Amino acid sequence: MSTQDVPVAAGASSQESVFYEGGPARGDLILNLLFGLTLIGIPFAVAAVVRALWLRYRVTSRRIEVNGGWMGRERTQVVYSQIREVRSAPRGLGAWGDMVLVLNDGSKLEMRSLPRFRELEAFIEERRRAAPQASKPAKASTGFAPPDVAAS
Repeated sequence: MSTQDVPVAAGASSQESVFYEGGPARGDLILNLLFGLTLIGIPFAVAAVVRALWLRYRVTSRRIEVNGGWMGRERTQVVYSQIREVRSAPRGLGAWGDMVLVLNDGSKLEMRSLPRFRELEAFIEERRRAAPQASKPAKASTGFAPPDVAAS
């Protein structure tokens, strides 16, 4: 588990260290290619090949970056202060897993077939708790009672 120091934009004084950079788990590709030998498994095999070719993850000390989409042309970046919750599920007998980052605005960022997903989840949770949280707007009251009426 080595980290690399990557210079940030010109003029910035702090360094950004890379925790993980790479594509989806190879075991996912191998397993889905084996399932692709059956008629039912062909769509899963195609999806695994597309993920292996064009999906790349980068988890650093400052943000999470996902490059994907058709030919890898879509880029999504999330800083840790934007993450409200991290959910994960093991796949491949726990050798890899899927992760969903629930953002403060309610949107979700899915990361599929992550190798070392437990380590990544712990790293993201640590950074998320340490990140300064943006001030959240006051929650609007719901229901029929006015918000200033005390329950009696």
